[in-house]
Amino acid sequence: MMFNPALLTTKMLEICEVGRFLFEKGWCSATSGNFSCRLNNELIAITVSGHPKGELTQEDVIVVNMMSNPLESTKKPSNETPLHLLLYQMDDNIEAVLHTHSVNATVLSRLYAPQQKLKLENYEMLKAFHGTTTHETQEIVPIFPNTQDIPSLAKQVKTYLAQYPATHGYLVASHGLYTWGTSLAEDRRHVEAFEFLFECEILALRLGTAISPTAT
Repeated sequence: MMFNPALLTTKMLEICEVGRFLFEKGWCSATSGNFSCRLNNELIAITVSGHPKGELTQEDVIVVNMMSNPLESTKKPSNETPLHLLLYQMDDNIEAVLHTHSVNATVLSRLYAPQQKLKLENYEMLKAFHGTTTHETQEIVPIFPNTQDIPSLAKQVKTYLAQYPATHGYLVASHGLYTWGTSLAEDRRHVEAFEFLFECEILALRLGTAISPTAT
């Protein structure tokens, strides 16, 4: 399988840069999180397993095919690679996927796990999401049970996204956020928007007033 070496270098450097940004924000502590970019319809660049995201170098990003098999590398890709590949296979417009482990995302995913979703509505920040042009809208964030059975989780995500294709991200309970975009820059913007909204929800709960009650 062929890919453009110059494109790979560019994507590797972009992934390293976003890793440092997300680590400094506290959204990918320790070795948590995984990031990827599309190279073509058959290959993606993705972070290796178990490496601190604030210390990424080009050697910590490898190329895998759509079967999760590494190309020309003995390093192991993220265990959650199938969740990235699912998104690329479902939507040709997706060019990047970011998975983060922030405190706020983790807390909200635990708190609303019984409802299996979190509703965010009437926030101006919702306009940061691709295709959203007004605050008079709502973003339903599905929450899936945490599991080490990644293929099973991927099936659940696929079923949900097939029914709700306008979704911009999802939470895994006690785990973290997955979001995606038509570029790595857009995807980073989506992470920032979600984290802003999650922080608002956490603050509202602390104050004892739910700004966006959970969807029913």
